[in-house]
Amino acid sequence: MRSRDKTIPPSDGPEHKVEVRRSQRRHRTVTAYWDEDTLVVLIPARMTRAEEKHWVAEMQRKLLRTGPRRAAPPKASDEALLARCAVLSAKYLDGKAIPASVRWVPPMRTRWASCTPVDATIRVSDRLRRVPAWVLDYVLVHELAHLQEPGHNAAFWELVRRYPKTERAIGYLEGLSSAAGWGIAAED
Repeated sequence: MRSRDKTIPPSDGPEHKVEVRRSQRRHRTVTAYWDEDTLVVLIPARMTRAEEKHWVAEMQRKLLRTGPRRAAPPKASDEALLARCAVLSAKYLDGKAIPASVRWVPPMRTRWASCTPVDATIRVSDRLRRVPAWVLDYVLVHELAHLQEPGHNAAFWELVRRYPKTERAIGYLEGLSSAAGWGIAAED
């Protein structure tokens, strides 16, 4: 559910738009990121308008304080991974796949990442910190799609293939796994 776009003039810079997205799955956390000149704020659906106003102002202050309107590289932290997931969900999955948490974990033996749809959590293997961003994006879209379609059925792959570099990324991961002798399947 999206609320209306707003134009907010920051105290020390040019105007920018703010888009608030409410999620039934989000219960406590508030996340924000830049999408070009728009500040996107993700909040729980149950928040009041007053709470929304408070959190939009708080996230705006926080992001303006951090400097340029550029997202942190997703490889930098769990928070950056979560923010990247929000961008990818909005772009390829109609904003419907909202994870509760996304985190880096020690190298997995048989997977690149995993998703638990019941609690909307995603875990990403540290091995992916060294892959190109477009490959990591594929893995994140793959796991985000599991929040909508738990299995690997046709509907799931239809969602995943909205990401234009899906086949290329699968090939990259298969080659990487084979060269390193890890035996990790690119398609789960």
